[in-house]
Amino acid sequence: MKALIVVDMLNDFILKEGALYSGERGENIINFINERIEEFRNKDYPIIFLCDNHEVDDKEFEMFPPHCIVGEEGSRIIKDMDFKAEDKVIKKRRYSGFFSTDLDIYLREKEVDEIYLVGVCTNICVLYTAADGRNLGYKVNIYEDGVASFDEEAHKFALKEAKQTLGCNIL
Repeated sequence: MKALIVVDMLNDFILKEGALYSGERGENIINFINERIEEFRNKDYPIIFLCDNHEVDDKEFEMFPPHCIVGEEGSRIIKDMDFKAEDKVIKKRRYSGFFSTDLDIYLREKEVDEIYLVGVCTNICVLYTAADGRNLGYKVNIYEDGVASFDEEAHKFALKEAKQTLGCNIL
């Protein structure tokens, strides 16, 4: 079974006033992602929204500005995303959606063996979720037109790394 994983399409990453705005490229992937959501929904494949969700004093803020703080507007899924109540939401505090979350067990319960990734940021949360997915034995696909980063060179490197080192399919 296949599943679509939507990574961090949250106010703090996608809106211009967000704490870690991913740039116009982040805004430009919204329609593509919504099309993939509709496609997966029509086939009754699981749709999972991974959502950065940090404590106020999170150690990650030593590297990045405070963002996606628990309960704040920045941590919410953007209003333009085709999110429905039946979609699975998994909150995470680190780059990988698998680290200290129930993503792996959820996918296994749904008998998912192939995941498709979209969202932001390509070189951070998308890449590390892809790496952990591969390490756990999933077939991992990344939609090139469905991922973005605030750093274009890092975005390109991450896609190359995902393909050449991790063995992900870049679609």
